[in-house]
Amino acid sequence: MPDFDKFLGFPISPYEESQSLRGAAPASSAYAPYLESPYPDPFGAERLTIAIVGPDDQRRNALAIAVAGCSGAIVREFHSYPASLDGVPGLLEGNCDVLIIDLDSFPEFALELVEAICARSQKTVMVYSGKSDPELLVRCMRAGVREFLSPPFAHASVAEALVRAAARRPTGRPQKEANGRLLVFLGSKGGCGVTTLACNFAVALAMNSAENTILIDLDLPLGDVALNLGIVTEFSTVNALEQAPRLDANFLTQLLVKHSSGLTVLAAPGKFPPYHATNEAIDKLLHVARQEFNNVVVDVGSRLDLTGTSLFKDAFTVYLVTQASIPDLRNSNRLISQFFTGGGPKLDVVVNRFDPRSLGVAEEHITKALTRPPNWKIPNDFAAVRQMQNTATPLALADSPISRLIRQMARAVSGQPDPDPVKKKIFGIF
Repeated sequence: MPDFDKFLGFPISPYEESQSLRGAAPASSAYAPYLESPYPDPFGAERLTIAIVGPDDQRRNALAIAVAGCSGAIVREFHSYPASLDGVPGLLEGNCDVLIIDLDSFPEFALELVEAICARSQKTVMVYSGKSDPELLVRCMRAGVREFLSPPFAHASVAEALVRAAARRPTGRPQKEANGRLLVFLGSKGGCGVTTLACNFAVALAMNSAENTILIDLDLPLGDVALNLGIVTEFSTVNALEQAPRLDANFLTQLLVKHSSGLTVLAAPGKFPPYHATNEAIDKLLHVARQEFNNVVVDVGSRLDLTGTSLFKDAFTVYLVTQASIPDLRNSNRLISQFFTGGGPKLDVVVNRFDPRSLGVAEEHITKALTRPPNWKIPNDFAAVRQMQNTATPLALADSPISRLIRQMARAVSGQPDPDPVKKKIFGIF
């Protein structure tokens, strides 16, 4: 392993420590063609200071040239890793905003180095590697990596990563307020259709509103949001919760998937994760999501262990999903009595799979058990729901009694008026 003293004391960039890439460089410098970049300075008056660390000269130089081409930054190259993790505190004393570390020369040590840096500092850490398999990406993210760069280093990718790094640098500006509506779907018991309703409600809200909407699957560890929507995700809710201390808008964006309807999704993991989220981690995730999205729809399944989080303290509306059966109504009665009396969050009771012709319980008994009339009665349409599950096509994208009622629920949130039934009837005649 190279000598750590060289790492600390001898940057091998052709520039001195205080010299910007926009300043004069030695005539022999390989960076000379890149000094006067045609691109605007994205970092403002206070330029980023970037340390590129990597024993492989060719890869390191290629990245330094790409960074130089983005302009506006002070770049220093280092040809060695520290000799051990004991030198990390000394490394952090250096005046740099961003550390970009080569993964391929010594992968295991490089990841340990990244993790040690992130545990001790708020500096932005990036890595560069010719390998980009999902397992490596997940390991990097868990270590605290903010950006993953792969050769050949395209100008656009490097520039975007540096702009995000500049945005993360402390500026003393007030944080964006978390004003997004928090819309929580809770089931009276398992199997009552919470995920189906949450997915279709979120799709309808995303399609029928000018506001941006995210759906978060907190029905851990076995949530089915991704399966219902037919999307494949690389990262999950667990990845966000594991990194809660450093979670921000930029980091969250990297975990999300866009559905064809325009809905943004943070899904549950595809594998069974040995992870238990703290209330603080969940609150941080919801806070960041509400800063960036007008509507934050959350599927919590029938998890009652989350009642101590902001899911219930700050909810705009909690949708309690139940059915017209004795066990569901009994559970609903207990939940309402325990959590939704005496000034709690707004509660909408949703009776799912409602069929007045085959009710085992009279409607007046349903109202009595719920201590209030249900706000929404979702009709029973087993064939339509089964088709949605088999084809991963949301009900909200088609026209059916269920989709019309779900769209009405979404319009009630966004304040959009219901379609004029008279005009709709006249249009149907023509």
